[in-house]
Amino acid sequence: MKRTQHKRSPCPVACTLDLIGDKWTLLIVRDMLLGKKYFKDFSRSPEKIATNILTDRLEKLVEAELVQRYVVMEEIHRDAYRLTDKGKSLHKIVELMLTWGLEHIPGTEARLRPAEPKKK
Repeated sequence: MKRTQHKRSPCPVACTLDLIGDKWTLLIVRDMLLGKKYFKDFSRSPEKIATNILTDRLEKLVEAELVQRYVVMEEIHRDAYRLTDKGKSLHKIVELMLTWGLEHIPGTEARLRPAEPKKK
């Protein structure tokens, strides 16, 4: 079932925040940029996202066409997730947040950096 596409305003900043501005969505995107693709891998991230919230955010990302759900046949028909091209374009936002956090929040560290998206 598709979620209602209600916009509280035509402002692109507000609309972007409505889509990816909660405290979990960009962390899931970050994990996908780092190569994670399975539900259990996202749930094991250091931020400890609850499984019901993870399920909700993955569904939201799929509906927004930022993420694609697919079946990994060689792993006994296991569901996996990957970023679409639209989702990969969030790399810039994640990278800017990483850089800003390193520069302005004491005690932060980048253990892994998201890989640059492949050029077409």
